[in-house]
Amino acid sequence: MADEAEGTVLALIPARGGSKGVPGKNVREVAGKPLIAWTIEAARQATCIDRIVVSSDDAVILDVARAWGAETPFVRPAELARDETPGTDVVLHALQQLPGVAWVVLLQPTSPLRTAQDIDAAYALCQEKDAPACVSVTEVATPPWWMFRLSDEGRLRSFLPESERPQRRQEAPPLYALNGAVYVARADWLRRTRSFLTDETLAYVMPAERSIDIDTPLDLTTAACLLRERLPHGGA
Repeated sequence: MADEAEGTVLALIPARGGSKGVPGKNVREVAGKPLIAWTIEAARQATCIDRIVVSSDDAVILDVARAWGAETPFVRPAELARDETPGTDVVLHALQQLPGVAWVVLLQPTSPLRTAQDIDAAYALCQEKDAPACVSVTEVATPPWWMFRLSDEGRLRSFLPESERPQRRQEAPPLYALNGAVYVARADWLRRTRSFLTDETLAYVMPAERSIDIDTPLDLTTAACLLRERLPHGGA
């Protein structure tokens, strides 16, 4: 945990009420718990976290968050709960409401397979490397050299120049994508940059099986199956 003189390490869980892909997903039951509860529990188990706050515009989500042990000291304004609202604006709003925060750890409830160990490891990476930020990533299964556009006639067109494509898939360098599970940043640095992603940002690599970001009903079903495997006797 952070030294009191330096401020607290805040776990911020953003959970607006207007999901369209999976209506009500933040409080949908997944493997026996509301979806948001998996993230609250991971934050509670992480040793680096001092305080857990849920930012939401939705009364039901706020009630569920409190029931599972998170704080809800404010209601997110409606103008910060739109589809197009940048995620960093939500974090900066929370920091305005919560003085004394040294580090913020953004934990999206749509990443329920992320563990307390992932949270601690990403935070520890910042401390070890003296870096202002770290975000979680996973290796992509399909490199962009094997991605295509379709012409108006339905013919394949390489997304990247064919001349850059390795002869064999094994020769392609590993590439990584944000998985949405953990974002760590020093609060003063984030206020200045207004982004978790700069040239100073470190990467914390997570395996694919903990990197599901729920955006569709299929994602929800897949996550539920994997979460049940973590329960005693496979959830039986």
